[in-house]
Amino acid sequence: MEEIIKTFHIDWKLILAQLVNFAIIFFVLKKFAYGPMIKLMSDRSEKIEKGIKDAESAHKKIIEITEKEKVILVRARKQAQEIIARAEEVAVKSKEEIVVSAKQQSEKILADAGKTIEIEKNKMFAEVKTQVAELVIAATGKVIDEKMDNQKDKEIIEKAIK
Repeated sequence: MEEIIKTFHIDWKLILAQLVNFAIIFFVLKKFAYGPMIKLMSDRSEKIEKGIKDAESAHKKIIEITEKEKVILVRARKQAQEIIARAEEVAVKSKEEIVVSAKQQSEKILADAGKTIEIEKNKMFAEVKTQVAELVIAATGKVIDEKMDNQKDKEIIEKAIK
């Protein structure tokens, strides 16, 4: 073994010094370079994982919101249909009320017209009776050739009218 040491010129003191230097450099690099790099990489991987989780939760929320929108749209359509149905019912009721009111007004107009016709008819009959009575008196006066007094005229007229 000594031959190998002499052949390769190995010096134990130098090897020991190199080992101490290596240990110091290893410690310094681990403390100031490797440690912060590992921490930086772990922080970055945590941020990436958090970003992925946030994206997944946002995706889930979007799906939930979409489903809620669908439910709200279905409700809104149902409410709109109910409102339309109620409006149609109100329109039908209004139409029926208008028809009933128009019928009542037309019946009232017809009744008023009937009353007016009846009154006019009675007036005409009264006028006709008066004219007939006058004609009867005139004809009777010509036939008899004498004029009667008013009392007899009235009696004759009343008998003729009845």
